Order: sequence, then structure tokens, then C-alpha cells
Amino acid sequence: MRIAMIGSGYVGLVSGACFSEFGHDVICVDKDPGRIEQLRRNEMPIYEPGLDALVAKNAAAGRLSFTTDLAAAVDGAGAVFIAVGTPSRRGDGHADLSYVFAAAEEIARALTGYAVVVTKSTVPVGTGRKVAEVIRKVRPDADFDIASNPEFLREGSAIGDFMLPDRVVIGIEGDRARKVLSDVYRPLYLIERPIVTTALETAELIKYAANSFLAMKVTFINEVANLCEQVGANVHDVARSIGLDKRIGPKFLHPGPGYGGSCFPKDTLAFVQTAREAGARQHLIETVIEVNQARKSEMADRVIAAFGGDVAGRTIAVLGLAFKQNTDDMRDSPALTVVPVLQKAGARIRAYDPEAMKEARKLLTDVDYAVGAYEALRGADGAVVLTEWNEFRALDPARMIKLMGGPVFVDLRNVYKPADMQAAGFRYHSIGRPVPGSAG
Repeated sequence: MRIAMIGSGYVGLVSGACFSEFGHDVICVDKDPGRIEQLRRNEMPIYEPGLDALVAKNAAAGRLSFTTDLAAAVDGAGAVFIAVGTPSRRGDGHADLSYVFAAAEEIARALTGYAVVVTKSTVPVGTGRKVAEVIRKVRPDADFDIASNPEFLREGSAIGDFMLPDRVVIGIEGDRARKVLSDVYRPLYLIERPIVTTALETAELIKYAANSFLAMKVTFINEVANLCEQVGANVHDVARSIGLDKRIGPKFLHPGPGYGGSCFPKDTLAFVQTAREAGARQHLIETVIEVNQARKSEMADRVIAAFGGDVAGRTIAVLGLAFKQNTDDMRDSPALTVVPVLQKAGARIRAYDPEAMKEARKLLTDVDYAVGAYEALRGADGAVVLTEWNEFRALDPARMIKLMGGPVFVDLRNVYKPADMQAAGFRYHSIGRPVPGSAG
């Protein structure tokens, strides 16, 4: 099938590359000529493991191409996916749908035959109906159906999530559109991955509900970690034990400095706003948002407390800047809160991240960016881990403390074993774990 993917950002690029791997002919569209030329040279505008190889393979096979010409991409396409950004408007939770509706207008003018127009972007309930209205207003004669197909891609493992998904959600009406999307996802039907077919509004709500629930799990275990610290319990033992309960599950129960990224912060806000407008407030998620935002500031305070309450003139090595490992995404990263607070308190920051420093330089000023973890640590009065990159797990505690000028080490991702760090001579602080030798 010929597929047009409108938007070549994270979701559009990964989805387009994976659809082409399914054997479809995919054209990815973007307004940015620079991005399109970059992609044609097989230079990835984002970091996602395995994406460059997948794009190169399918581009070479002639199944994947890139263009700024939306009309040419839509001409003859059986499915047209809208995968443009839907950022929070004014930061109040309202999703900015201007890019979605602009894409719908262009698609309407470009349609030359029947197509299913699919919203892949994360959008509030009712957006699909509005997209259909936009298309009909521009082209009353257009032959199309509307569908919702939300994405559930985790940054850092997006290709695997697409190829072997927990489920595919399709909001749709009518057998004609159902047949088209069944053909689009035929490889997943063949391997019997769960395909959930629902009404448009249900599919749109599923995405927000799923991300809000996961954000709640993250926030819950962070709250439990605070309690563990007060009573001498170990949060990892708690998380493992409750995660063995099949009703709860082990995922998203790792304590840390709070959730970030492109999805959870934006989607929880939009979920809350949608619920308020519908007269069905989501009090739990409202609290989750408040607690998570406060946690990032609390983590900065925790670092300062580890230095005895004064970081003025101290050099602090920051290991990790991206909101999580295996991505260069800085959106709502805890680093964007922690680093400025430390700087305001008088600390000098030397930072390293394996992939995110290009993005970090745009957002964090007056930071000395190191070329490696050991260089970041050299001469530092203390260190803080903000991102759980695997390469940090391999660092040698004995070598680290010899390089550093001070023993303070604040591990906000629980990368290291407390006993090992204390044996090396560190004043080690982690999340929700007792100090070796103490009760618990």
C-alpha cells in the first residue's frame, strides 16, 4: 500500500520507517526542507537506537522516501497519517491542534481518490471528528474516512515497540476503512499481536489514559521511596515485591527524579484539561502532576543538602542530561530544573551526556560540557547522576573518587550499589535505600 506520513518528527519518522519495513511504500512529509535533505542523506535528526539502519535499508529498497511536497505524497495514498506535533498551549494543558488542522486542510486539497485519514498524533477526544469537518469544509466532495491510531512508542525502544507492540489501537467507523487499516497492519495480524478496534473517541482517550496511569505509577513509587528513606526500608525490594503481583506488574516502578520527556508531562496535562471540560475531573492525575513537578525541585534541594547546605563555589559533575537513557530528548528533563537551581545556589556545573549535549546546549547555559564521564568528574567536588545511561553503570568507583576533588555523590537513579560506593570512600546518597549497616 502507498502510505503518506505527514510529519517527520519522532513519531512520523519511526512509524514511517517501520511501515516501510512491513513492505508498504511510504512517503514521509515535512515542512522543513533542511530536515528532508538531512533524511535523504540518512542523517537522523533524532537519536533512536536502530533507526538510522532501518531508514537506510528501506530507502535503499525504494520503499521509503522523503519530501516537502504534501500533495505529491497524498496523491494515490490509501492511508494518510497525521503525525505532527501537538504541544501544550500556554502550558495550561490545552493541546495546540493548529498543526493538525493545517495538515487536514492540505490533505483535503490533495486527495485524488479514496483514502483513510488517520490521526497518529496524540490528540484530545473529539479531534478526529473536527479533522473530518475541516476536510469536508475544504473539499465537500472528498472521498475519505477518518480514523484514530494512537502511538505507544517508548523513546529508546521505539522500533521494537512498533514491530512487536503490546497492542495496536484503531478507532474507526465503517468496513471500508477497517479493510484499509487491516491491510496496513497485516504483518501484526499474522503474528497475532492484539489489535483493539474501537470508536474514534475511545481510541483518542486510550492514549491519554495509558500515559496518565504510567505517570501515576512513576509518581507512586517516588512517594514510596520517600517513605522508605524515613523508615529504613529498601524501595527496590518494595517495588520488586509489589511488581510480582500480576495486577500491578513490575514496569515503571523504578524511583528517580521525576518523569519527563515528550509524552507524560504533555499528556497528563491534556488528560486533566479534557476531563475538566467534560465535567469529570481526574483528581488523582491532577495530584500526580503537582507531585512530579515538586519532586524535580526537591531533587535539587537534595543535592545541595548532600553538600551540607552550601554549594557556592563548588564544582558539581552532572552525569546525564536527557530525560532518560537511549534518547537525546531534553523535553521536561529533570536536568532543566536541577541544573539551574544548583547554578543559582552558586555551583559550577560540568556535565556529560552520551547523546543529549547538542540539545542541552540550547537549553542550559554557563555549563562546562565534558567529552566523557571521567572528564566531567575530574576535580569535581561532587557528582550527581540524573540519567541512567548504561555506560555510567560501568564506571569504576575507585577511579572516580581518585579523579574527584571531593567525596559527595548523589545518585538520583540508583545506578550504583551503596556498599560499593561507600567502600570506595564516597559520601553516597541514593533514592529510597538504607545506608549500609543501618536498620533495614
